[in-house]
Amino acid sequence: MEKGRKMNILVGGMVLICLGVLIILSNAGIFSFAKSWPILLIVIGIGVLIQYMKDIGGWVILIVGLIYLIMETMEVKLEALWKYLMPVVLIVLGAGVLIQRRKR
Repeated sequence: MEKGRKMNILVGGMVLICLGVLIILSNAGIFSFAKSWPILLIVIGIGVLIQYMKDIGGWVILIVGLIYLIMETMEVKLEALWKYLMPVVLIVLGAGVLIQRRKR
């Protein structure tokens, strides 16, 4: 089996386990599923970074998940800053990905 396929299976397994744990926690009333969805982004980001630590997309997914988790659990109001900062960050990261791709 090729390396990329093995890693996709790893990330998929991690996401399924995480999803199952979050549903159990939600059903037990410990942690609301509505507030826990950023954890899935964090798990996906970690899975991608396990594959390739320099993957910009993995870092973006991880950071976005962490920011949303902080906003959901601590009720930090970053919406005003996030509303303008997130699109700029995405544009810069997208340009970085294209530039990296072109160098290869």
